[in-house]
Amino acid sequence: QVQLVESGGGLVQTGGSLRLSCAASGSISNINIMGWYRSPPGKQRELVAAITSGGTTDYADSVKGRFTISRDIAKNTVYLQMNNLKREDTAVYQCNAEGPADFVSWGHGTQVTVSS
Repeated sequence: QVQLVESGGGLVQTGGSLRLSCAASGSISNINIMGWYRSPPGKQRELVAAITSGGTTDYADSVKGRFTISRDIAKNTVYLQMNNLKREDTAVYQCNAEGPADFVSWGHGTQVTVSS
């Protein structure tokens, strides 16, 4: 099993920045890809950004150029740097880890609220 704990959410004004962290523990050697998802109010959960074990990254079109996903292998932590935040970025952000044999793990989530 893999446990994921997010931190770093909060309230920020439009145009501001936040950095989310996701600390992984447990059977982390099973992880092939980690990602950040978000659930905006009244909307379905969507993928924001992902990073593979090889370091390849991918982003939703809506955050390209503003968000950056990165990792610190020594700390077993994945980060999401969010710049130039917009009101539509308001959501609960969850960390996700996936591996072989349909292995999936989710964090509890952290709230990000962007105010004008």
